Amino acid sequence: MPHLRFRGIEKQHVKEISKNLVDKLAKEVECPREWFTLEHIESLFIFDGEENKNKYPFVEVLWFDRGSAVMSNVANLITDMIKSYSYDCVTVIFTNLTKEHYYENGEHF
Repeated sequence: MPHLRFRGIEKQHVKEISKNLVDKLAKEVECPREWFTLEHIESLFIFDGEENKNKYPFVEVLWFDRGSAVMSNVANLITDMIKSYSYDCVTVIFTNLTKEHYYENGEHF
C-alpha cells in the first residue's frame, strides 16, 4: 500500500517511470518502496460508437490518507512523469482506505 492503477497510458511508459516514480513517492509518503504496487489496466475509450485512439491517462491511488499537502505533491509527481511522454491531460484520483476496511491475509492492517 499505496496501490496505483494506470489506465489510458502505454504499458511501456508505466514500466519506464516505475522505478523513479516509486523512489520519489516512497520519500513523499514516508513508507518503504516494497509497500507500493503499480498496476497497468488495458483500456479502450469509446465516443459516439467509435473507438477513440487518443490516450487519456487516468491514475487511481488507493491509500491511507496522508493529508492534502502530501496528496497534492503525489498528484503532481505522477502528473509530471506521465506528461513527460507528451500526454495532454492526466487525471489522478485518490481513494482513501480505512484500516477497519483493509485486510491483509484476513487480518486488519
